[in-house]
Amino acid sequence: MGGSPAHQRHMLSNLAAALFEHGKITTTEARARRLRPYAEKLITFAKRGDMHARRQVLTVVPDKGIVHNLFTEIGPSFADRPGGYTRITKLGPRKGDAAPMAVIELIREEVSAARPRRRTRRAGVAQATAAAPAAEETAEDAGVADVDDSEAETFAAESPEAEVETPEAEAEDAEDDEDEGDEAADESDEAEVTDEADEGPEAAADDADDDKASSLSLTASKP
Repeated sequence: MGGSPAHQRHMLSNLAAALFEHGKITTTEARARRLRPYAEKLITFAKRGDMHARRQVLTVVPDKGIVHNLFTEIGPSFADRPGGYTRITKLGPRKGDAAPMAVIELIREEVSAARPRRRTRRAGVAQATAAAPAAEETAEDAGVADVDDSEAETFAAESPEAEVETPEAEAEDAEDDEDEGDEAADESDEAEVTDEADEGPEAAADDADDDKASSLSLTASKP
């Protein structure tokens, strides 16, 4: 901004008085940025409205008429606004030295109802986000319970107590044993018949020769 610190304080005081008197002023962008927090601090004093705040503002802005306007009109108009009382709009370079210019003005619009809606939406999203992990935990617990039940059924099916034989099953086992014994006897008879058939005519001829020899020996032995 140039000049000494005392000169800068006087410059900001004059700019703030002009802003409160006219509602908006055109100045360089650098001065507008320096004026913005300075003027908003004075508006905060005006919102308090007590005598001490008024004396604090009078030490900065000596014009009593501007201070009275600040405390009676500007301060109460920002009672519902928590901050951001001014707006800076860029205008472009100034002719001659090409300094960037801007307009700083007081915001006269009322506080819109969009902020409570945003908070409501965020609250709803937060509740949904908080409910999602709880639902997942419940689903996991249910899955664990199902797995435990299935394991219990499997263990019960594989346990020795489940292999209890009924009387009908015992009768069927006895019939199966008898059938197996009959089959074994039939197989032994078939094996004997097969052995006799395998001896053939040669074995029969040998038996006939033995019979003749035995009859001759008996004849020779008789007196």
